[in-house]
Amino acid sequence: MNSIGSNKVLSGIIAGLLLLTFGCTSDKQFNTKLKKALKDNPDILVQAINAHPAEFMGALQKAAKASQAVMAKQREQEEKKKLEERYKNPLKPEIRKDEALRNGGMDAPITLVEYSDYECPFCARAYKTVMDFLKKYGTKVKFIYKHLPLSFHQNAMLASQYYEALRLQKNDFAFKFHDELYENQSKLKLGEKYFKKVAKKMGADMDKLAKDVNSDVVKNRIAEDQKEAAKFGMQGTPGFLLNGIPIRGAYPLSYFNEIIEELKKRGILKL
Repeated sequence: MNSIGSNKVLSGIIAGLLLLTFGCTSDKQFNTKLKKALKDNPDILVQAINAHPAEFMGALQKAAKASQAVMAKQREQEEKKKLEERYKNPLKPEIRKDEALRNGGMDAPITLVEYSDYECPFCARAYKTVMDFLKKYGTKVKFIYKHLPLSFHQNAMLASQYYEALRLQKNDFAFKFHDELYENQSKLKLGEKYFKKVAKKMGADMDKLAKDVNSDVVKNRIAEDQKEAAKFGMQGTPGFLLNGIPIRGAYPLSYFNEIIEELKKRGILKL
């Protein structure tokens, strides 16, 4: 903020303090007087600020911190309210018949869906959390990876296309590709050369892969994932649905466990 902007903000604060200190007024009267004071006497306020800049800046910073604390509290309350609503009305992602399920089958009581981007550093962090989660709950959880490649990540879309093309051959190929990329995320800058190397190493049919990777079948499936993510308000990555409860961001394993415990406590989940 430039000096003119700061002066205007501080002028408003000072005018408000003057009116509160020297007048007994209703909210409506206060607002009217404040507007009139700012309009009629801005120079007086600016002069006062210039005479005591350190004091006024200190007061402004203190007010800003107090405001941030209030806003943080409000956000926390809003998030709790939204979470409570989702426990009552969980989101329902599409689980397709040919979905590549990891760990448990369709009847697994826990469903973890991830909307992710292979180049996102937070997704690489979340990958470790997901692996720990799958290890903890075993076949009681089915994990479904969905695609949300962000436009500013150069190789994210192509990586998703390779995942889907490999899935058409064998689910295990897709899982191995997924793990390889997140465990070696820095190599994604090599692009398609790296993707082909990973696929060849696992024994994929390279001729079929070349045909499928740019096919409408593959691209449409990714588009479906992106559309679903947008419907659920997943604007960034990673995003999760844990039995329909949204988790937006790379939260630690403990947060996932808390949701599981809350679902059990409410009788929604039985393990």
